Amino acid sequence: MNRRAGWGHHLVMQGEDRLEGRALDGWLVAGARAGEARLASALVRRWQPRLLGHARRLLGADPRAGDVVQASWAAIWQALPSLREERAFGTFAYRIVTRQCARAIDRAQRRRALDAAIAAVPAPEPAPAAAGAGDDRARLVAALGALSPGKAAALRLFYFEDMSVIEIAHALGVPPGTVKTRLMHGRAALRAALEGEE
Repeated sequence: MNRRAGWGHHLVMQGEDRLEGRALDGWLVAGARAGEARLASALVRRWQPRLLGHARRLLGADPRAGDVVQASWAAIWQALPSLREERAFGTFAYRIVTRQCARAIDRAQRRRALDAAIAAVPAPEPAPAAAGAGDDRARLVAALGALSPGKAAALRLFYFEDMSVIEIAHALGVPPGTVKTRLMHGRAALRAALEGEE
């Protein structure tokens, strides 16, 4: 019971961090649109590791991940004026990187190669555990790593990036129904894995 209470507090803190992060994104995007080079650079520093990690999850060991993210930044700056909600920059950027990855793979082997590359991606490195999360967080990360890449990506974007089903669908380039199915099966698999360890 105490463990669950601890997790509840941890999730509340994560939610507050996400709200602050979205507010920061809104401020940085507004500054970048206004031509503030310092704020544009800060936006790149904030999102480059996440976007590179996303590209690597989609492309696997393909060395083009860095080039794809670089091309994505060019597309991001070009499309930035069309972004209606500045705080939604994360969804907007993930969607562009996903499209750039799909194009890179399509040029080589079309859509089937994308599915093969996603299936071959190793589990992403776990994020540093928050204070007090301890073994529970390690078990959760291990259980996430055992899921298929599609389910793991949907769960991570839903819970860790606080995206809606529609936002995830846009970010991953799949229909909302596919996202719902991945979330449903992913939750069931996580529950089975964690209850099995209990």
